[in-house]
Amino acid sequence: MEALENISLEYAFLTMGLLFLTTACIGLIMFLRLIKLERRVKNMLGGHSTGTIESSLDSIQKKLEQHEKIHNKANEHLGSLERRVSGSIQGVETLRFNPFKGNGGGGNQSFATSLIDGDGNGVVISSLYSRERVSIYAKPINSFASEHTLSDEEKEVLTKSRKRMEARHRERSI
Repeated sequence: MEALENISLEYAFLTMGLLFLTTACIGLIMFLRLIKLERRVKNMLGGHSTGTIESSLDSIQKKLEQHEKIHNKANEHLGSLERRVSGSIQGVETLRFNPFKGNGGGGNQSFATSLIDGDGNGVVISSLYSRERVSIYAKPINSFASEHTLSDEEKEVLTKSRKRMEARHRERSI
């Protein structure tokens, strides 16, 4: 019976030894994983120790709020610039022509020029040159139209201005 107790006691010590080794191995594995996790957290926080996770997250939050403020200011400024630009001259076209086509008087010294803003408002300026005199006309434009009768040349520069502005707008929106 004593031999049976010694065998049972040996098995008990062996079992306890195996349990101890298993527990030690699991503890070692967990320790190595913890070290790996700490390295990953340290890398994520830019090299700071893991004891400052909350302060690092607070710092990141503050930086994010600063970036949002800067972004909002930039958007406001961009909107202001877009409003200012739409009121500036964007469509400029000039056409030189001879108003006295057949007899050659004046040559191509006459011109029509359009100066149009982003909303299609502005002016068409025309000059008719002859040997005896020069006549200059300015016709206001609202939404690419005038309440005054436009000559063919004036209509042409206004149409070219509009098409060029539309083409630029399409290029910017791509």
